[in-house]
Amino acid sequence: MTDQPPAKEAAREGSLDAPFRHPIDWRSDAFYDPVLIEAEMERVFDICHGCRRCFNLCDSFPKLFDLIDEGPTGELDGVNKADFKQVVDACTLCDMCFLTKCPYVPPHEFNIDFPHLMLRHRASERRRHGGDFVREQLGETDRNGKLAKPVAGLANWASDVSNKPVRWAMEKVAGIDREAVLPKYHGRTAEDLCRKPTPANPEGPAFGKRKAVLYATCFVDYNTPSTATAAMAVLARQGVETVVDYPVCCGMPQLEAGDIAEVAKRAETVAAEMAPYIDQGYDIIALTASCGLMMKFEWPLILPESEPVRRLAAATRDISQYVVEIAKAEGLAPGLGAIEGGVTIHHACHARAQNMGAKSAELLRLIPDTKIDLIERCSGHGGTFGVMKETRPMAVKVGKPAARQVAQKNNETLCSDCPLACKHLGQLLVAETGADAPQPVQAHPIEVFARAYGLV
Repeated sequence: MTDQPPAKEAAREGSLDAPFRHPIDWRSDAFYDPVLIEAEMERVFDICHGCRRCFNLCDSFPKLFDLIDEGPTGELDGVNKADFKQVVDACTLCDMCFLTKCPYVPPHEFNIDFPHLMLRHRASERRRHGGDFVREQLGETDRNGKLAKPVAGLANWASDVSNKPVRWAMEKVAGIDREAVLPKYHGRTAEDLCRKPTPANPEGPAFGKRKAVLYATCFVDYNTPSTATAAMAVLARQGVETVVDYPVCCGMPQLEAGDIAEVAKRAETVAAEMAPYIDQGYDIIALTASCGLMMKFEWPLILPESEPVRRLAAATRDISQYVVEIAKAEGLAPGLGAIEGGVTIHHACHARAQNMGAKSAELLRLIPDTKIDLIERCSGHGGTFGVMKETRPMAVKVGKPAARQVAQKNNETLCSDCPLACKHLGQLLVAETGADAPQPVQAHPIEVFARAYGLV
């Protein structure tokens, strides 16, 4: 996706013109005007009603179409405008409608960007009524990770789904679904474990040619530091000089909540931190799909005037994307061995939205003599969406078809570009196959790749 319209004649329906997205006009008062937003929602929803290609994506579209079909007129004019919020609340900002379904995205004259319209509505609601307290506290990932780090064992015990009294209380007091698997914390973060970088292999094909900074992301830093150590080990084996740096969370939870100003602040912080690395020729590597999407696409639309943000976007790669680039440009270091039992790779929506192809599947197919099965279906998790009592039923509903596909593949390893999606699918898989059935090992694709090298 580009962020500027191509300089050519007006688009035609069914054309092959590349889609683009307009910068997000979040500094304008008109952006938050509820009257203007409602009018734009009416316009867009009426077009969606006439098309319905997106019926099998997230629950936003079935909700919209049911509201129309069950109304007195069978058209959008029969829907109570207050019910529009149901459509907004069901959106996970996965971007799949924009990227894979909608024929009316810019440069089409209908100029539809459904996810960013949902974002605009949330931003307006937040400005006028304030945010949801519990969701916003869950979204304070850096603070939560720092608080949990010294008491990681206690925090994990308290939040485990098997701790029924505590989880019952969390559901009653905070609205966190008692059945939702919550991330685990670690006493040593990714930054702690990678403080002393793994030396680059002088025999590696990329030695002396590439340097990389691993942007750990909040989830990897506090919840899955093994992803960072695996990524550093794999890159070091290729000869890449690698360091880990994590200034602050990318702001995806704040984007979902409509707090665009906070996202902009974080983008500026990370861009400033990474600028000296970029000046020295380092590539910037995101270790989770959502953060890569933010850095490559959302930040430049929020701060289109920022040169540091633009430079960071251009320098950023997903970890699987980066290793595949190395394989094509320099070749891979020898030593890869087969992964027994096969691997199912879930292509997360925020990886798909980066419009780079299924790079994790491409990466894992470099492993010899290994069965690799790709699933391109939304897991339904959507961050806090998959955790809160109010929205978890929708997350389960959307994720069940993907879980069924995982079950059908019957592989011993399950991985995803999104660690939350992987955990969510793993939990749904237990419900699909039964608690007594063998369950796959869950991992990030780069961890599977490191295992193939014998590095973990």
